Amino acid sequence: MPWFTPDFNRFFIDLAPNNNKEWFDANRKRYEQSVKEPFESFVAEVIKRVAKVDPKVSITPREAIFRINRDVRFSKDKAPYKSRMSAVVAVGGRKDHSTGGIYFELGPENVAFYGGQYMPDKEQLQLIREHIAGNLAQFKKLRTAKAFVDRFEEIQGEKNKVLPKEFKEAMAKEPLIANKQFYFMAELPPKTVTDPKLVDILMEHYKAMKPMNDFLAAALR
Repeated sequence: MPWFTPDFNRFFIDLAPNNNKEWFDANRKRYEQSVKEPFESFVAEVIKRVAKVDPKVSITPREAIFRINRDVRFSKDKAPYKSRMSAVVAVGGRKDHSTGGIYFELGPENVAFYGGQYMPDKEQLQLIREHIAGNLAQFKKLRTAKAFVDRFEEIQGEKNKVLPKEFKEAMAKEPLIANKQFYFMAELPPKTVTDPKLVDILMEHYKAMKPMNDFLAAALR
C-alpha cells in the first residue's frame, strides 16, 4: 500500500490559496490524517532503513521532521505554512549540518532528495577544499560513479571567483574546488508521493549519495 493517499498533495494544493490560520484550523483534522500522521510513519520507516546502513543514526521522527510552520519574522512573505513536508535523516537529525544524511521534501511541486554540504561556514569550506585537494582522484571517482551520476548528475553550488593561492594547482585539475557549496539533488514527479515503493526509491538515492556524503563529512571531522 502507498504511504500517502492523493489527499497528501491535494491538501497543499488547497492550502496554497488559503494560507492562513483560519483555513488551517478548519482543516486541521484533515492535515493530521492525510499529512502529519502518515509523514511521521514514513519518516520512522526511513530512519529504520537508514540505520541498517549507518548504525550511528538513532533518532526519532520528531528529531528529523521540520515544522510545517514557516519562520516569517524576516520574510516579506507572511504566509504562515509551508507548501510541503520535509525532514533530515542524519546522525543529528534536522539540526545536523556536518555528518551527511539525506534531506527530503514531499509535496505537490515534486519529491526531492538532497545530500552534501549546503552551507558550510568559512572554516568548514576551507577544510572541505583541503580534503578535496589532498584526495583529487578519490573525489573524482566518487562524483563520476555511475549510481551517483544516474541519480544526481553532478555536484552543485555557487563558486568563488578568486581562490586562495594554495588551491590554484588543485583547481586546474578539479574546478569544483572553487565551489562555496557542495550539494546534489534529485527531483521526481509529484505523483511519486503515492508510489508504494517510495521508501525503496528514497533508499536507492540515499545509498547512491552516501559515499560522497561520507567523503565530505570526513573533511569536517
